[in-house]
Amino acid sequence: MTRGRWIALGVTAGVVLLAFWLWRAITWTSLDVETGLKGEARTNPFYAAQRFAEQLGATTTWEHALGDAAPDAVVFASGFHWSLIPSRRKELERWVESGGRLVADNQLLGTEEFGRWSGITREFPKAIEDADADDTPAEDENVFSRAERCHDIAGDGRSPYRVCQFLTKSWLASKRTPIWTLQNASGLQAVRVGIGRGTVTMLNASPFAARSFIEGDHARLFVALTQLRHEDEIHFLSEDETPSLIALIWRNGAPVVVLFAAWLALTLWRGGVRLGPLEPRAELVRRSLAEQIRGTAHFALRIGDGDVLHTATLRALARAAQRRIPGYLSLDTDARAAAIARVTSTDAAALTAAISAIDLRRVHDLRSAVALLETARRQLLRAGAKDPAYAQGNTGAKDPAYAPGSTGPSHGTD
Repeated sequence: MTRGRWIALGVTAGVVLLAFWLWRAITWTSLDVETGLKGEARTNPFYAAQRFAEQLGATTTWEHALGDAAPDAVVFASGFHWSLIPSRRKELERWVESGGRLVADNQLLGTEEFGRWSGITREFPKAIEDADADDTPAEDENVFSRAERCHDIAGDGRSPYRVCQFLTKSWLASKRTPIWTLQNASGLQAVRVGIGRGTVTMLNASPFAARSFIEGDHARLFVALTQLRHEDEIHFLSEDETPSLIALIWRNGAPVVVLFAAWLALTLWRGGVRLGPLEPRAELVRRSLAEQIRGTAHFALRIGDGDVLHTATLRALARAAQRRIPGYLSLDTDARAAAIARVTSTDAAALTAAISAIDLRRVHDLRSAVALLETARRQLLRAGAKDPAYAQGNTGAKDPAYAPGSTGPSHGTD
């Protein structure tokens, strides 16, 4: 065998031996791993309690306010701010006094307002009160710690309830006569009092949230606290899991949000940069000579320089008349007007007035005079074109009024 093959054989043997050693050294054991909550159970702390109550024939909801609860329904408040919104608190109080059943655990916040109304308060050892007063550590620093996982609480003549998740060194007190109580060595741990036609039940523990509901005797205790009956209506009030600001805005003002979004989209679309013009641009072409002449005449007329326009029109008329009327330049104004009138069939008096210096400051008079003179000039040209002698003598000739270097009329001919 070659040297390369011996090296490959040695590497293969080493890999096989390493795999065999790992197989003998590693022990495979099955472990149960608790997976996280999914779906509604992940966000709803009372998911287990709701499913349990529904199995017993009740209907349940999870809300942040009383809503439209029936007069004899059950409201379970946990993680709820009793004194945050006075109007909401007053509504709950009126609902209880009219026959509702209110149940609260030690997660109820704002217990001072609650205690003044219901008469139920939470009491602590004297050491805790002194520690709060002089800001020194209490003798028992673990007074709020859970010394044991679960404890028994019971009432007179009843089997005890095994309860977990509550403070071991505190108890409840009631200024009203209790209807129903549970207690342990520390004192009252659950108490129910009557207010109006309804009842208020307070529990010095919080055993009904999340997975803790399936521990101890929590399910049996839940039935006792709520006085659960078939077809009861239970409302769970909690503010521990509140929706985001965006969710609240959409829930309470969806129409306003939609209208604002539509307005914003239209505003951006209207003010945005377009891909091209709304209409194709007109093709740029050069104006005709007649348009330029008319434009120049209109400009001169608009700025009040009528003398120049009138003089140019007279000069063009004279050149056309010299070809048609012999000795035209030697005639006076009246004779020129009469001679032109005979050839063009125009009014001699009007021509005389147009040729003479009228009041050119009046735009209407200037326009009429220039129009009459131009009409006479054109008729002279047409009359000359019909005369064979004139046409033969002027073959190839152009209108002298538009000859190069001419100062003829600035309004031109058609």
